[in-house]
Amino acid sequence: MTRRQAIAARERLLKRLPPMSEVLRGSLIERLTRHSGGCPKCARGEGHRQTVLTISYAGGRTRQFSIPSGQVAQVRRWLGNYQKLKAKIEAVCELNHILLRPEGAPRKTRSGADD
Repeated sequence: MTRRQAIAARERLLKRLPPMSEVLRGSLIERLTRHSGGCPKCARGEGHRQTVLTISYAGGRTRQFSIPSGQVAQVRRWLGNYQKLKAKIEAVCELNHILLRPEGAPRKTRSGADD
């Protein structure tokens, strides 16, 4: 890939980034909770469905947020945007690696195991 091609590819990637205001890191999980007593729904064994956003932090800390059913689609979209953003950042970094090489320098290839 030439420098010009790498720059053009990088610009195309940057134009397709998701909106930064709609990015969210974490995992969405479905949970069933049951009250220990006094709840007729739980007494029937049905329980209460909850959607929870789980976010892990350094040091092993985890935070969880209950997500109202009306916001689940939005949270899923924002989580997807985060994954797309992360993949595009990696692709931009690979293109920048190409741009760091001196122009015309031969690309190094990995040698096989039978050298």
